[in-house]
Amino acid sequence: MRDIEMGRRRFLGVGAVGAGAVVTGGLLRPAAANAATSTRAFVGCYTTQGTGRGIGFGTVDSGTGTLAVDGVLNVPDPSFLTFSPDHRFLYAVDEGTAASSATAVDLRGARPRVLNTVAVHGEGPTHLCVAPDGRHVLTANYVSGSVSVLSVNQDGSLGAVSDVAQHTGSGPADSDRTPGPHSHQVLFDPSGRWVLAVDLGVDAVYVYQLTDGKLHRHAQVAMTPGSGPRHLSFHPDGRRVYLANEVNSTVTVCDWRSDTGELRPGRSLPADVNGGGDRNYPSEPVISRDGRLLYLANRGHDNIATFAILGDLLAPLGATPCGGKFPRDLTLSPDGRRLYSSNQKSNSITWLDLDPTTGLPHPPSGTLNSPTPTCVLFA
Repeated sequence: MRDIEMGRRRFLGVGAVGAGAVVTGGLLRPAAANAATSTRAFVGCYTTQGTGRGIGFGTVDSGTGTLAVDGVLNVPDPSFLTFSPDHRFLYAVDEGTAASSATAVDLRGARPRVLNTVAVHGEGPTHLCVAPDGRHVLTANYVSGSVSVLSVNQDGSLGAVSDVAQHTGSGPADSDRTPGPHSHQVLFDPSGRWVLAVDLGVDAVYVYQLTDGKLHRHAQVAMTPGSGPRHLSFHPDGRRVYLANEVNSTVTVCDWRSDTGELRPGRSLPADVNGGGDRNYPSEPVISRDGRLLYLANRGHDNIATFAILGDLLAPLGATPCGGKFPRDLTLSPDGRRLYSSNQKSNSITWLDLDPTTGLPHPPSGTLNSPTPTCVLFA
């Protein structure tokens, strides 16, 4: 660990890490400051585990960071949301009900409207993504441990399921997960050539290629047994991947080769070096706009850990309370100046300004009361 500590000190330009640390030459490079603008925002929530009613829609003020919800679409358990490439449509998965479905929403009008809802042929879909050409939606089905491919019609609505890739196997026994595969995330790599599916139950990341609506398995990359990988994020350089491991509370740095579709696991670090009395479950890794910081939401310790990205290494810089309980998702604002934490068990969404010099999050500057929130998405 000595090389990480030395790298951290060089990164900060000081002998110790603290909230007042100064970075030589400045660190955070958000979008240029302009007059405050209003951006469309969408909020997912659980409806069967709380009092949420569906997909909230509203605005976020870029000047103050204030998030406001003006209306709700009655969509059951929208646990994750994503846009079509042209942002004219929004897609959501229904994780909590027996329907196990996905919903298409039209955003072209003054108010969003539901186009249709279809079954995904997999149980408990918890995440989804859209192909770069907008022609297919893929869902990660947690309960059944599979990935489904759905066609997208010309009007943006969802069509038939064209393929289901079933994962197999199981990781070591753990009191917090049931045996068997549990696909938790699916996404395309920055090149658009490869599909990566993170499976918490098998302790693996699957690599696929999508051709004519069919998934073709390229590789199954084993992670540390018992780690329980949940979500990953790509570095802006397209070469590094940061993987949040829910079960053993770590984050892993991986090397990614888009020319060959090869994922190489590297070093893992504790998700929260500050520790805490409760068991911790990392949820979402987020990269700063300039690619020099990793932010990681920690459920249990209820904070946002910040790491300096030092080549292929990570150096912990500290952790900031998220202002709520069980931050299920973490979102960077469109201008890169603040983080939004969806705090599932405190029925709140908080926003934290990022220090313009160090990039470290300040304590929350605002809160929106929101029943069992799962994620925030900005247009």
